[in-house]
Amino acid sequence: MTVAATTTLSSKGQVVIPEEIRNQLGLEAGAQFVVIADRDVVIFKLLEPPSLKDFASLVTQARQAAKKSGMRQADIANAVKKVRRSR
Repeated sequence: MTVAATTTLSSKGQVVIPEEIRNQLGLEAGAQFVVIADRDVVIFKLLEPPSLKDFASLVTQARQAAKKSGMRQADIANAVKKVRRSR
């Protein structure tokens, strides 16, 4: 079921998500969103961390890609050092 409600932008740029929408989506304080704007449309997309199973799959894929490209552990350590020095 789609729920529509109105809200107002505060002087600080804050928007309150109406209670009925929060309840429908199960939103709690601290929920994070990606905000996308296109002309007169603003979309809030809820960010949800991957499940441990999905995360493990992502790690496996990243390791396979790194191995296939010839990347070594030393390459990663060197890249981290380089970034830290540039700060």
